Amino acid sequence: MADPSIPTLADVLAAREVIAGRVHRTPLLSSMAAAVAVELSTGVRVADGRLYLKAEHLQKTGSFKSRGMTARVAVLSAAERERGIITVSAGNAAQGYAYAGAALGVPVTVVMPAAANPAKAAAAAGYGARVVLEGAVMTETFTALYRIRDEEGLTFCHPFDDPAVVAGHGSAGLELLEDLPDVDVVVVGIGGGGLISGIALAIKEQRPAVRVVGVEPEGSDAMTRALAAGQPVPIEPTSVADGLNAPFAGTIPLELVRRYVDSIVRIGDATILGGLQFALARMKQVVEPAGAAALAAVLFGRVPIRNGERVAVVLSGGNVDPGRLGELIARAAPLAG
Repeated sequence: MADPSIPTLADVLAAREVIAGRVHRTPLLSSMAAAVAVELSTGVRVADGRLYLKAEHLQKTGSFKSRGMTARVAVLSAAERERGIITVSAGNAAQGYAYAGAALGVPVTVVMPAAANPAKAAAAAGYGARVVLEGAVMTETFTALYRIRDEEGLTFCHPFDDPAVVAGHGSAGLELLEDLPDVDVVVVGIGGGGLISGIALAIKEQRPAVRVVGVEPEGSDAMTRALAAGQPVPIEPTSVADGLNAPFAGTIPLELVRRYVDSIVRIGDATILGGLQFALARMKQVVEPAGAAALAAVLFGRVPIRNGERVAVVLSGGNVDPGRLGELIARAAPLAG
């Protein structure tokens, strides 16, 4: 018997209908400059002389999160909607739930680490959420979440380990495959695993031959460790890509990654920031470090690609503090050529 907690392609298709009109159908961009950089770095020529880019940094709230969070809030019961929800986040999930709550009339509380990105905390508050900053590490932040949830009777909506969230994120995979049906390789960053598991499900159930490759920061490799252990394990993430700094991989994403993701590569922060710098300087796209991870892995030759393959990467978020761009670019690794 199928596990009802693991979403299916039918769930992804249903979630897309639920969130339609509430989130963007983001464009699929392309870059000849990125294709040239790949060839200089690896000697490989990609199909069409261009790299394709799913522009989730142009999504509502500046990241893919509004897809899954809107899908999750939409299935709350009437009583849950009235009481309100609570979530935990380093930033982008906070904004996603805040946006979804505002769109669907549900009060939202987000608990974030005390050192959370101020711009992301302010954005979540700007969408109407109550923002609580507490905890030097994510375990302390989760403790604060559980305390507030129990005191106020709120419904906990998980930032990544939830079937509705994963199904909602999978809508990005549906769009990518519709816009680029002959894609050979899809590359996605990994934090807790909600995005890559949804995208891989949506793509592999329709095109099993497509290779889906995940990218994790070396300092935030919760999924790699979960795969090795056979279950989620806690970590203390340290990457500059705060949007990928999940304290553990989700149980649901772990199962879907086992089924559908072909491989995972790990890259350092300097490489991630090299992707951010390239996106800004050569593609005129502002992405945050987490949003640049998949691009960076391809540009620096960390993803195995064969000559003539059609390659798409997911630019998952653009919520970077403009005041930090100079500092981030100064830490970027140089590309070949």
